[in-house]
Amino acid sequence: MRTRRRQARMFELAPGRLGADGPAARRPKLALAQTRKLVVRSASLISIMMLIVYAIVMASPAGTAADSAPPLLTPSVPLSATSVTSVSAVGALFVTSARGATTHFCTASVVHSPQRDMVITAAHCLAPYLASPRQVTFVPGYHDGKAPYGVWTTARVIVDQAWASVGDPDDDVAFLIVTSPAGSRIEDVTGSEQLGVGQQSTGVVRVLGYPSSRQQPISCQNYAANFSAQQLQFKCDGFTGGTSGGPFLSDVSPTTGDGLVVGVIGGHEQGGLTPAISYSPTFGSNVAALYRAAVAAN
Repeated sequence: MRTRRRQARMFELAPGRLGADGPAARRPKLALAQTRKLVVRSASLISIMMLIVYAIVMASPAGTAADSAPPLLTPSVPLSATSVTSVSAVGALFVTSARGATTHFCTASVVHSPQRDMVITAAHCLAPYLASPRQVTFVPGYHDGKAPYGVWTTARVIVDQAWASVGDPDDDVAFLIVTSPAGSRIEDVTGSEQLGVGQQSTGVVRVLGYPSSRQQPISCQNYAANFSAQQLQFKCDGFTGGTSGGPFLSDVSPTTGDGLVVGVIGGHEQGGLTPAISYSPTFGSNVAALYRAAVAAN
């Protein structure tokens, strides 16, 4: 078992000149006995049935009925990503050049936090901007040049020391603290994904991302497999440059589209060298520690 000491580093991103090209703009794809017969009186039978129903309800998440759980995801047919309606808690990361033109280069998603202002993406997306004062913005629900939930400025970036020092692919995760000129909290506007640390992550997941060449998000569903002890693999065609940082979602709500984020496109080969295969670091104790550091830094 590999053990190591982990620390989290916090980096500030400030406005400044930033080109549209660079390593972060290229995702190298450059991203769940027989039955005994009992004879009872009618009143007893009704009582037993009521107890059974009560037990089922209370055993369900949050004390809700079992059939209220999100339906199980099934693999897409064919296994190729398609454009979808934008999801409020998932969006694109943008940089602004000296000329004022903007381009999106990676994907991120809102994740629940006590301060309701946190976003998760891949650490390699922010690599060129950690040590320099450059402006990075997050546009949740972005599509066709529109920002339906506003434009959010990145105030802080928190990455693991193991990634910051040697680019360890097992720690290719970053948390962003974002702000709005209006002073509102992003989670109150968009809703959020829940962070799935230590959760079962090898069932069918939904993966979303924003290819740099498109103005809408793409989505695909398939099994996430264990590529290694610290990496997940997801096979579906179409995840090109710009989809890095896109969430691996399980337990997706059919109403909101929000779910449990159990990975982000990144890690091995910075997310994958071909559009058909994507990777993610597994979310274990290291991501839990990074999340706590991000909460404390805020």
